[in-house]
Amino acid sequence: MTTEPRDAELDAGDDDDLIEEGEIAGDYLEQLLDVLDFDGDIDLDVEGDRAVVSIDGGKDLSKLVGRSGEVLDALQELTRLAVQQATGERSKLMLDVAGWRAGKRSELSALGTSAAKRVLESGEREELTPMTPFERKIVHDAVAQIDGVSSESEGAEPNRRVVIIRD
Repeated sequence: MTTEPRDAELDAGDDDDLIEEGEIAGDYLEQLLDVLDFDGDIDLDVEGDRAVVSIDGGKDLSKLVGRSGEVLDALQELTRLAVQQATGERSKLMLDVAGWRAGKRSELSALGTSAAKRVLESGEREELTPMTPFERKIVHDAVAQIDGVSSESEGAEPNRRVVIIRD
């Protein structure tokens, strides 16, 4: 059978599609930065099953993040729509500006780990503050690394939160 080479070819094709998504997004963002008169370096990468585009190095990039990442979320959605318009496929592209998402990921991962350890010691369930789906996923992933505890999401948006319980 030729299953392995075929799978390798499919994986290479997926990476090519993700690279194309990143390039389309990079072009779109470059034009947007020009219109806004912002400076920034655009970096393209592939992480797992998504293209990742980062804008770094420019002055005043925090304006593209906004308070609590609202502007960044909107900009990411606009970029995904630009990619979808060009490719005809819905994109899962992730956009980061000035390392904000990377920093947030590190912070939330540490929060999930420390809360899981507290639950493990006390045996008491712990409810975290409401979070976005992006934030909750990071916390769930961190909790999943700790044996003896698990997590679930409870509530309705925008008050949906992670709850950590002892197994």
